[in-house]
Amino acid sequence: MRLRALGAHSGERETRISKIVGAVRTIGLLRLCGKFAWRTFCSAQDDRARSESEMPAVELEGSALYPRFVPRPHAPHRSPTPGLFLGLIITLAAVVAYSGYITRQISGLRELQNNLVDRNRKDSLQLLRIQNDLNTLALAMRDMLDNNESYPLTAWTAQFQRVRADLNDALAKEEQVAVADRTPEQRQYLKNSMAQFWDAVDRTFALAAGGNSDEARTQIQLSLQARQAALSTAVARSLVQNNESEEQAALRIAQIYDRVQRQVYLFLTLTLVAILLTGLYSIRSNRQLFARLAALSAQRSELAQKLISTQESTLRHISRDLHDEFGQILTAVGAMLSRAGNQVPEGSPLRAELREVAEIAQSTLDKVRSLSQALHPVMLDETGLESTLDWYLPVVERQSGIHISYEKSGTAYPVDGNAAIHVYRVVQEALNNVTRHSGAGEAWVRLRYLPQTLELEVEDHGRGFVAQSAKQGIGLVAMRERAELLGGAIEFARPAASGTLVRLTVPREKMG
Repeated sequence: MRLRALGAHSGERETRISKIVGAVRTIGLLRLCGKFAWRTFCSAQDDRARSESEMPAVELEGSALYPRFVPRPHAPHRSPTPGLFLGLIITLAAVVAYSGYITRQISGLRELQNNLVDRNRKDSLQLLRIQNDLNTLALAMRDMLDNNESYPLTAWTAQFQRVRADLNDALAKEEQVAVADRTPEQRQYLKNSMAQFWDAVDRTFALAAGGNSDEARTQIQLSLQARQAALSTAVARSLVQNNESEEQAALRIAQIYDRVQRQVYLFLTLTLVAILLTGLYSIRSNRQLFARLAALSAQRSELAQKLISTQESTLRHISRDLHDEFGQILTAVGAMLSRAGNQVPEGSPLRAELREVAEIAQSTLDKVRSLSQALHPVMLDETGLESTLDWYLPVVERQSGIHISYEKSGTAYPVDGNAAIHVYRVVQEALNNVTRHSGAGEAWVRLRYLPQTLELEVEDHGRGFVAQSAKQGIGLVAMRERAELLGGAIEFARPAASGTLVRLTVPREKMG
């Protein structure tokens, strides 16, 4: 009987030991599950970052993600840059062509004025000088034919020589500035007529010097006066021609001015039309681009919000599984180990091992509960936001070594579970940034229950955003998205004492 009892007792011990070994294996599996859950929670931010950075690829390249009969996003519109460059090139070409045209017109106008108008004016002055000298000679010949004069004919020799010198000088200058449209025959006729006139004058004064005054007067009356009249007629004809040339030049100048004026008006009109068309095209393209950006932003925001909702749902499910399933298993394992240890004699090595395994199970249970609270605090659903912050802030203070000053003001009112989790995540992300990036040893958390809004502030006096790396994570984007989900606003400011101030404002009607 004793042997049978000992055998039964030994079999019971083996059964208990096998249970203990199974419990230890279960604890090991729970640790692995806990590590997996913790890695899932820690990589949630990276998952959101990757999803955010890959969102355009999902939209443009992820055709496999869209099932049949689901409309895909429209293809991106063509960039307006080529059209704008083409308009710019056409405008610059038009400006260059018109500038060349205006330069050519101005050059032609300047040449017309210099070569025709100015020379015509100078030529007319010399012709008037010649005409004046011829009139002087006509008056002198009239006096020579007057018998009342007591002077001999040779007395006018000096006056004729003086007029002759002036006429030669005037003819030489007139030949230099004569207009281009005067024919060589006209110039040669004037030169020959002048030479013949002075030959007749020389013969007349030779006759007078020889004592043939009557014959000399006859020569003046028959030859000199006729030649002088012919010269005056030729000079008058040249003056009339110069006047006609001036009128034609004035008409051409007026035509050039009118043509240039019309071209200026036409060019300005075309330029304004081109600017108007380019502006309208730019406005249309910008509106399309901004509409596209707005659609992409809305899709990004919707995707981010869905990711946040999916993440919270997943974390809540994992947290409940850890708290309910694994927590109960570990509690049962601990109870079984305690009962088994109580049945082992004092001083037995097995009792010490069972006690050690029970401590491991309790430590694992504490870690699972802590991990469950970190993933999704059950207190949010049971006691609300205020109690959860009262529990969470000392935990962060203890783990990070940062002193956190917590201030509450106003009359507290209930906060819905969905709103509470978003406010809690903002606090969690802000404190994570303080711990990882700011380098500050103190932080301030302020929760204000205002009549119309709920206001939350997290402040530190560390390095701030400016001193941080330019590669920002997804945390700030997630906080903005959570603020939009709550219908509120979030602000990232820099306090007077440097550092970072995160201020979340949520309307009260979104809290219920």
